[in-house]
Amino acid sequence: MAEATVELNDLDFAGDDRVVPFQVEGLDVRGRAVQLGPLLNSILGRHDYPAPVARLLAEAIVLTALLGTSLKFEGKFTVQTKGDGPVDLLVADFSTPNSLRAYARYDEDALAEAVREGRTSPPELLGSGVLAFTIDHGRNMQPYQGIVPLDGSSLEEIAGVYFRQSEQIPTKVRLGVAELLDRDAEGKRRHNWRAGGLVAQFLPDAPERMRQPDLHGGDGDERDHDRSEDDAWAEARIMVETIDTDELTDPQVPIERLLFRLFHERGVRVYQPQSVADRCSCSRDRIKSVLGGFSAEEIEASVEDGVISVTCEFCSTTYKYDANEFATA
Repeated sequence: MAEATVELNDLDFAGDDRVVPFQVEGLDVRGRAVQLGPLLNSILGRHDYPAPVARLLAEAIVLTALLGTSLKFEGKFTVQTKGDGPVDLLVADFSTPNSLRAYARYDEDALAEAVREGRTSPPELLGSGVLAFTIDHGRNMQPYQGIVPLDGSSLEEIAGVYFRQSEQIPTKVRLGVAELLDRDAEGKRRHNWRAGGLVAQFLPDAPERMRQPDLHGGDGDERDHDRSEDDAWAEARIMVETIDTDELTDPQVPIERLLFRLFHERGVRVYQPQSVADRCSCSRDRIKSVLGGFSAEEIEASVEDGVISVTCEFCSTTYKYDANEFATA
């Protein structure tokens, strides 16, 4: 069944926390775009992350929302970084149909030192390591994982490299995060986070048009290094590169309006949006099942005053179990 399309003039704007698929037929481009507001505030506020960590995790959340909502089956999509920088771990996952959760792990002392020295760019905070994209199809199927190095580039640049190298799809990603400080009706200071993102992919009918020049050091024909990219993709890529953070995060510029600004000369079609929600997959029964796999010694080491307490790293919910529930004969 074909997806229903919506004409811009008749559009009710999707608003925050809803991913908008789009297509630019004149450029053979398909993509997805989103602005996150309440969902982002909920996830970041729950952990009270320092601003540099919050910004990094917000980018990972946007990227996960954009890519996860493209799943056409029941499953889970995960974005995860592991590095040797002050923020050594970022995890964000999307579970169909619309659940999103995320958390970050960081070294407080190393982060404080980095902030004092002005080393707060994403590459400096993440350090060297890997960025992994994992697709889990569910039971009885092996997860698929693609890995690219954290090489001193931004998350959006690394994601583009992943699609080019692993999926052979020319891709451009833009991510933006804004910290908003204002006052409410009573004059009290108010703090909010907003983020937005867009992923555009070149998907022409003729597969040979998708081929891009080899990276330096590749084993392709040397002539490939000098071959210019397809004109349609070059135009689309340049348009996407003009997007700035203010446009992606401005609540007065709905995502459909931004798409129209970018592609109106070529004609852009938007599809029905897909909502994303701050919803964790943890549960009392699921965690109890994990504890049930512990050895007697591990269970004993986890008991305090006759109770085993487990706090979910994602949603901060604490589950308490009577130690007798895991007594072994």
